[in-house]
Amino acid sequence: MNTSELVKKIENGDLDAMLSDLYGAENIESEKKRYSDAVRNFEALYGAERDVHAYSVAGRTEISGNHTDHNHGRVIAGSLNLDIVAIAAARDDSIIRVKSEGFDEQIINFCEYTTPRKENFGTSGSIIAGLCAGFGKNGYKVGGFDAYMTSNVLKGSGMSSSAAYEDMIGNILNYIYNDGKVDNVEIAKLAQYAENEFFGKACGLMDQMACGVGGIISIDFADVKNPVIEKMNFDISKAGYNLCIVNTGGNHADLGADYDSIPAEMKSVAHFFGKEVLHDVDENDVIRHIPELREKVGDRAILRSLHFFEENKRVDVQKKALDDGDLDLFLANVLASGRSSFCYLQNVYTTINVREQGLSLALCLADKYLSGKKAAFRVHGGGFAGTIQAFVPENDAEGFRKYMDSAFGEGACLILRIRKYGAVRVI
Repeated sequence: MNTSELVKKIENGDLDAMLSDLYGAENIESEKKRYSDAVRNFEALYGAERDVHAYSVAGRTEISGNHTDHNHGRVIAGSLNLDIVAIAAARDDSIIRVKSEGFDEQIINFCEYTTPRKENFGTSGSIIAGLCAGFGKNGYKVGGFDAYMTSNVLKGSGMSSSAAYEDMIGNILNYIYNDGKVDNVEIAKLAQYAENEFFGKACGLMDQMACGVGGIISIDFADVKNPVIEKMNFDISKAGYNLCIVNTGGNHADLGADYDSIPAEMKSVAHFFGKEVLHDVDENDVIRHIPELREKVGDRAILRSLHFFEENKRVDVQKKALDDGDLDLFLANVLASGRSSFCYLQNVYTTINVREQGLSLALCLADKYLSGKKAAFRVHGGGFAGTIQAFVPENDAEGFRKYMDSAFGEGACLILRIRKYGAVRVI
């Protein structure tokens, strides 16, 4: 349908049911305006009356398994009711133009950008090129398109705005040129390929998978090429809890070295035993060889590896707890995960600037406010800056929000929900 028809459908309420599923009934009107504005911005940039579709890809929350995926561990993650929305239309050439609100337009010719270019590492254009290359390499169709995107997934927040962007490019290619036949698991793998090879970042696969698949899922990365994904039916809100994400104001932009050091150090321990990843190493062997490992890889690498082993076990415990509806056990392990990340994984603050410890402060304040309550909190996502996560009883959520906002600014604490869709064409 053309842009005018799409705006009319939005404003007439034809998408209300879908918007309710995606964002909650209380947010329908604000999302209708958001989608209508996105169409009009597309028109201003790329022309009116184009044949367009609307797409959505969710941000994600990591529920269990902090920094386990890149060493072929296990995780639990969920998609959030914060997302990237895109309005996109096909072109009849090999040019792709993407304008994300607040960022420079990216323009590439995918026929001329088929291999990684180190000079373009770290750019959005390299992600687009990598997705196109991955689609083509795997036998899928690729073509040009124009897209306008708007996002409320906070950048550097641990909600994986970058993974959502990657999945969005794949989502658009999937529906415009492949009739929606490429499933979201495959798109997530292609997104990881783009980030690893074209963007130049050694990420795992959890972020892309959680943004794309939707709902609460457990993922076992033992066979990283064929991860075992299981949809979980647990509804946190029906259990009387709110998921709160507190943005401390930090950003991951200059912390690539901190982030990359974690998988690298874990793998250095694995390499000591002739293995590629920690999944293939016995924890007891690590403990038995601590003197040699201290000399070879250093104490922090050992600590991070021991975190991996314990965190991997916690995922299984938490999965069973959620399956059984055992909130006490689940919350106890959220707290244990947070302590392990702080003490052993050491991803709560960066040593580059020790004056800035927003995550540490947020965790301290959460501890104070939630003390004595049936609640839990932990670092959220990659760490070093960004956000913490808290599971707060519904009747305490508003008080918690105000308390955290008083420290980190109005709107810092978001009360969110898990949505059932990951990457989807809305219409």
